[in-house]
Amino acid sequence: MTNTNASSYQHLLRNNKTWVDSKTNNDPTYFNDLSKGQSPEFLYIGCSDSRLPINMMTNTDPGHIFLHRNIANMVHQNDANLESVLEYAIHSLHVKTIIVAGHHKCGGVAAALGPKTEGVIEDWIRPIRSVYADNKKELDEHACTADRLSELNVIAQIKSLTQTRPFLKALSTKNAPNLVGWVLQLETGLIKDIPLPLDEWKKDEILPQTFVNTP
Repeated sequence: MTNTNASSYQHLLRNNKTWVDSKTNNDPTYFNDLSKGQSPEFLYIGCSDSRLPINMMTNTDPGHIFLHRNIANMVHQNDANLESVLEYAIHSLHVKTIIVAGHHKCGGVAAALGPKTEGVIEDWIRPIRSVYADNKKELDEHACTADRLSELNVIAQIKSLTQTRPFLKALSTKNAPNLVGWVLQLETGLIKDIPLPLDEWKKDEILPQTFVNTP
């Protein structure tokens, strides 16, 4: 580890100590209470981008949001990592709302607009290329193709989520969480709520007519 890295690393540990002290000074039982369990209302599926501290952006404390993050907030079918998170969040933690959140200036989305490459990343972002192909006319006419593609990708990933085994199981018991799409706008810090075509998905029998979404 270089001297610069060592200094940055030690800074993380010092910051942790400062944060712990600030919490315990206000509430001596804070961490003891936190360690007793969790009952988050939300599952957040977002991008791994380092600029997206969702607890800070929503001004929420630890324990409010159950988190899963990956490159470009993807929901791949048969992704054991994601499915285990969904299974636990829906059927053990009983989260009430699932948020799939993309963001403007997303590197994964930008890569999907570029030339095809080799390797794991190319396999991972391939579905985003399909989203672009399906919406090419709209996207090519948009003032910022990449940012709009991030929004459309959120919708596509929520559609994919509705076909995962844990969510289908929840639908069968009429206990499915609400579905929400967000795009985090790095240029303003604000969260943009993305309308979902739920009526269209019901018409296409992707969702049952009885599904009620009330986030």
